[in-house]
Amino acid sequence: MRIDGQCHCGRVSYAAEIDPDAVSVCHCTDCQALTGSPFRVTAICSGQTIRLTGGKPKVYGKRGDNGRMRFQHFCGDCGSPLFTSGEGTEADDWGIRWGSIRQREALRPNRQIWCQSAALWIDAVPGLPGRPRD
Repeated sequence: MRIDGQCHCGRVSYAAEIDPDAVSVCHCTDCQALTGSPFRVTAICSGQTIRLTGGKPKVYGKRGDNGRMRFQHFCGDCGSPLFTSGEGTEADDWGIRWGSIRQREALRPNRQIWCQSAALWIDAVPGLPGRPRD
């Protein structure tokens, strides 16, 4: 599936080819801290399919609990998370952050990882009262 997206301010934009069945929810504590949210949604792809069409993101490296280095790519102006990538044999293992993808409504996660770190209340969210706008 061909997708495109950008950061919140529009400085960094991209196009990519992804597998719409390779979308996952991550509950790890790094994703929680990096997003300020209980989980993060990512479309997994090969880094070779991503083409920057706007500015260049900043990169921050962090070794995860699993011992692997992950590089966080984000807009240096607005701070929007855009991509993650690995190193060594995992250098082509990229993920595109769901919130930056323009076609995100067509991308439904089909797996969850790091469930041991999931917020204890996450299963209660569908039952919470809600309103269409605020």
